[in-house]
Amino acid sequence: FRGEDQVPVYESGADALQKLQEKWKSTAAPYPAMYSSFLGGIVLDPAMMALPIDDHMVHRGHGVFDTAMLLDGHLYELDTHLDRFLRSAAQAKVGTPFPRDTLRSILVQMTAASGCRKGSIRYWLSSGPGDFLLSSSGCPGPAFYAVVIPSDYAQCRDGVRAVTTSVPMKPPLFATMKNVNYLPNVLSIMDAEERGAFASVWVDEQGYVAEGPMVNVAFVTQGGELVLPVFDKILSGCTAKRMLALAPKLVEAGLLKGVSTQHITADDAKRSVEMAFVGSGLPVLPIVEWDGQPIGDGKVGKLMLALSDLLWEDMKSGPDRVAVPYK
Repeated sequence: FRGEDQVPVYESGADALQKLQEKWKSTAAPYPAMYSSFLGGIVLDPAMMALPIDDHMVHRGHGVFDTAMLLDGHLYELDTHLDRFLRSAAQAKVGTPFPRDTLRSILVQMTAASGCRKGSIRYWLSSGPGDFLLSSSGCPGPAFYAVVIPSDYAQCRDGVRAVTTSVPMKPPLFATMKNVNYLPNVLSIMDAEERGAFASVWVDEQGYVAEGPMVNVAFVTQGGELVLPVFDKILSGCTAKRMLALAPKLVEAGLLKGVSTQHITADDAKRSVEMAFVGSGLPVLPIVEWDGQPIGDGKVGKLMLALSDLLWEDMKSGPDRVAVPYK
């Protein structure tokens, strides 16, 4: 082979690492720290933030993940997310190389090593590297990976558009566990973006509202009740559940009439006075239009903003925060 057809061959790991480091020099490092059980430690060099190509999470999708927000040097709802993470792993028949307390300690230590005080962490359990077969029975053991993702996020005060997606929903078995098979989610949000919307909404075969591609949805009915779809066929969102726990404060203040989860049809949902996406990084994103139809008066409603304020304050000073021991 000659000229442009000649593919470089890196005979040593040092040569390959040097090439990777050269690529990263041209841009600001986006991720300040990563943990890999395969490596057995935390790395700060982006060139080293890699997974084995024969990891079954890479080529078979046999893995689960979860996240936690990082605000003012505190990890929000880490334990809640970690509990869901391990439930997902059990459902997916993915083991863990460490007990829960060790996983938690690794995540806190990684965040401290990163120096990052605002953003999020994301972490994965995989059936591990070992071969390219379908079964993971030949893998020596499961793997745990995690990364810190800086982000200067803030409360969402502006409204967005949503559309109903035609991309099929995941079956309940896969929708209720947070696994890495996110192709339906990716296609559904691409569908929304191509149609000029922020994100999409899944509606099931019976006409009931399900969820968004990476978020739950919430409604304020004409009767003044906060309603979220039941979590029986969708992911049990940690932020959505926290909203349900905090919302009674607005009932006590006379702003809401009630709070519940229930099956709600898309037709009924579109008659709501307010609507929002609910998720960790938002935490509440008002929706002012769905499928070209205005929600309520087509403006951001005061109740979703009030719920957003409750969640934001909980993120900043609530009881479920883990202080990161930075050096």
